[in-house]
Amino acid sequence: MTDKPFRFFDNRLKYLTFVNTTNEKWRISERVAQELPRLTPRPPALRVFDAGMGDATVLSNTMRAMHQMYPNVPFYMVGKEISLEDLRLSLDKIPDRLVEHPASVVVMTNLFYSEAPWLHPNAPDMAERVVWKSIALEGQSSIGFQEQLRDLDPFLVENWQVRSSPKTGNPLYVNPTVLVIYRKDFDFLLDNVIPSLGDRRAEYDLVLASQPWRARTPAAQKARSVLAPLTRSLAPGGRMMVVQSAGNDPGEQIVNFVWPDIELFPVNRYDLVASLRDELGAEVSKFDLTIPNGGDALLSYRMHTLPEEVGPSIGTSTLSAAWNAATYVAQIEDQLIEETHGSVAHFDITGETLHKYGGLWFNDEVFTVSRLP
Repeated sequence: MTDKPFRFFDNRLKYLTFVNTTNEKWRISERVAQELPRLTPRPPALRVFDAGMGDATVLSNTMRAMHQMYPNVPFYMVGKEISLEDLRLSLDKIPDRLVEHPASVVVMTNLFYSEAPWLHPNAPDMAERVVWKSIALEGQSSIGFQEQLRDLDPFLVENWQVRSSPKTGNPLYVNPTVLVIYRKDFDFLLDNVIPSLGDRRAEYDLVLASQPWRARTPAAQKARSVLAPLTRSLAPGGRMMVVQSAGNDPGEQIVNFVWPDIELFPVNRYDLVASLRDELGAEVSKFDLTIPNGGDALLSYRMHTLPEEVGPSIGTSTLSAAWNAATYVAQIEDQLIEETHGSVAHFDITGETLHKYGGLWFNDEVFTVSRLP
C-alpha cells in the first residue's frame, strides 16, 4: 500500500460514469420532494442549502418540485461545491430554473461545510480574502442567461482553484469564493433575499446532505465536521435530509468478493445520530433526532440497463459500467483497482451478479434532522 493521500472525490471519470449510468440522483430528488410539504417557508424566501451540489441535478430537480408547490414564493438556494468541473455543469442547469421561477437567488461557494451555510470563512485571514461576486443577469431568456454565465469561466478558473490536504488528500479551496446569481429585473423584489458580504445568515428551511463524506471516516469526525454545522444552520422548523450508502446489496457483494477484508460501510445512521447527539451537547434539546426504521430509511437505485444487455452474454461496456458503479459506491482506492488489471476475475463476478439479480442495484439510507419550531 502507498502512503499517498486518498483523493476519491477527484476522480472525474468514475464520478461521471456513475452519475450517467445510475438513477441515484433521480431517486434522491424524489425523496427530497417528499420533504417539501413538511416545510413552512417564512418571508422573505424559502431557503435551501445543498451540502455537496455536484452537477446540480438534485438541486435543479428540487427547484422544479419547489416551484410546483410554492410557485409564488421567492427561493434562496445555496450550493457548496469544490470542483470547478461540477460548477460548470451546475451553471448549465441554472438558466432554465431562472426562467420558470424568476424570483430565485442562486448562490454557489467553495467554502467548507462549517463555513458555507453562512457564506463566511471561520479563519480571520481567510475571511479577509473572500472573493465575492454578484451577477445580475440581463434579459428574460434562458439562452441569454446561459451566455452570461458562460462568460464567467475566466473568473471561475482563477478563483475555484484547489490544493490537496497533506493529511487526507481531499481538495481544499485556495481562494474562499462566493458567487451570487439572480435576475436583474427581479432585484427589487429580491432585495431582502440577495446576500451581501458579511451577512452571515443561515436559517435554512431545508438542508440536503447527500454523500458528503468518505464512507469509512469515523462517525465522530463526520458529526463534528459536517453534520453538526449543518444542523446548527437550520431555521426553526427547518429540516436536514442526510443520504449515505448503506450496502447490503449486489454492488457490495461484487466488491466483497474481490476484497473480502474491507468493511465497506462501517458507519450507519444510528452511529451518525449518536455522534451528532454528542457533538451538539446541550444544544440537542433544540432538535428532533428521531431515527427512521424499515422502509422509511432505505432508498434503492439501479444501474441503467436494457433487458438484452443482461442476457447470456454481457457486453464489455455493461460489465465495465457495473464494475465502476460498484467500486465507486464502495469508494475503493485507485491503487487497489489497478491491482485487478490483467485479470478478468472481477468481471466474472460482476457478470454473475448481473445475471443473478437481472441487473445491478444499490441501497442508500436516509434520515432527517429537524430543528424544533
